[in-house]
Amino acid sequence: MSATHLSKSPTLSPVHRAALTFPQQTAIKLADKDVSYSELSQRIIALGQQLRAAGIAEGEPLACIAVNNLEMICLYWACIDIGAIFFPISPRFPLAQIQGLIDEHQIRYVWRAEISDLQNCSQLALDFNSLSNELAQPVDITRPANVILTSGSSGFPKAAVHCLANHIANAEGAGSLIALEQGDAWLLSLPLFHIGGLAILNRCALVGATVVMPDHAQSLSQQIGQDKLTHLSLVPAQLSKLLADTSSKLKSIKALLLGGGAVSLDLLAQLKLRNIASYTSYGMTEMGSQITTGLALSDGSSGKLLPKRELKIEDSVIWVRGECLFMGYLSSEGIRTGVDQEGWFYTKDRGEWDENGNLHILGRVDNMFICGGENIQPEEIEAALKLHPQIDDAIVFAIPDAQFGNLPAAILRGSLTHHTESIANELERFLADKIARFKRPRQYYVWPENHEQTGLKVNRKALITETVNRFIITKVRG
Repeated sequence: MSATHLSKSPTLSPVHRAALTFPQQTAIKLADKDVSYSELSQRIIALGQQLRAAGIAEGEPLACIAVNNLEMICLYWACIDIGAIFFPISPRFPLAQIQGLIDEHQIRYVWRAEISDLQNCSQLALDFNSLSNELAQPVDITRPANVILTSGSSGFPKAAVHCLANHIANAEGAGSLIALEQGDAWLLSLPLFHIGGLAILNRCALVGATVVMPDHAQSLSQQIGQDKLTHLSLVPAQLSKLLADTSSKLKSIKALLLGGGAVSLDLLAQLKLRNIASYTSYGMTEMGSQITTGLALSDGSSGKLLPKRELKIEDSVIWVRGECLFMGYLSSEGIRTGVDQEGWFYTKDRGEWDENGNLHILGRVDNMFICGGENIQPEEIEAALKLHPQIDDAIVFAIPDAQFGNLPAAILRGSLTHHTESIANELERFLADKIARFKRPRQYYVWPENHEQTGLKVNRKALITETVNRFIITKVRG
């Protein structure tokens, strides 16, 4: 079923359609119970009735502030049923920032796992265990369904609005390369306030696969074995930890979707030894998740364009459009479109195609800085650093310098950082034939041990701020 065909008339949402087709199939797997698609559908219908009774109108945002849980999943699908806009907010945001979002978007209703003092809104008390015997009703999949907050170059969150048709198109296109079928199990390792987490819900519901909630009482390796996970969305730090666990039994894994840019050669070699299909992807919130996807290769490419998407490159900068493209940004005047007259969205990502038709991301326009009159693209240096077998991840940024204006510095994660006294000399030798002298980092920092990455992309600004406030491990002389 194509998103284009579905958009012509109301239809049941994917979760209710799955309840009719696979009623006893497990929809949500929790540590202590399984919820079938039939039960999930009944919970969602009952919850939608409560939301309507509370006064939530079609087109109205409902702020949901919590970490991933069954309640959040039910709220997403219930909002789709009644035409409300699911507006997830990270519970780690400071209270003042949450209040600012509520005031800016005139949000009247909030559901929060932990009740706190919020002004100018009503905090809902809902019964998530209630079931309804009523039949699910068709919905208009082209109306606004959700908001995902995404930071622009200013760092101020923009509220990207999607409709269900956007998500269906993205999921169907992604499924053309990474097969997903009834009975498969995808770990919900990404939060629902990031597009990657929401994408997992939509992919699974469309085919009757199981969304598995992380069991924090177990290691990832243990949960893979216990729940027979078939699909994982991981960042390099999670993958490195998983592969380092000698007890890991990964035979059930059909596909790994990896985020965070180029994957280090060491991690790729380990995946090849285990014969695990791993994929890298180029995606963004505004396109509902994946845009290009391909097998993870040592050249750092991001694969080929998926169906239902269009991509063009002008002056080395990527523009996108297609059925996945979001509706626009939520503002006080309504939904503000973010495209040009021909429907193209300016991504601010620099890229190029190779001779095999794979996309290579060259970096962000707004990450580039000038060093001694030369343009420096941090992502080029990061890719070179990740060629080192003892570096799993790297983030490069500018540090002010009186003589050159800026100099490159790098934050490193990997076993090489255990040898702080020799790291500068080691990397000078290693990078000598890979990048020009002026591009080589002049300072190196250790990746914060407890830094939490919530999405597939590293929050560069947050990581840099956190790291610089700690300490420099070594400085290159001369």
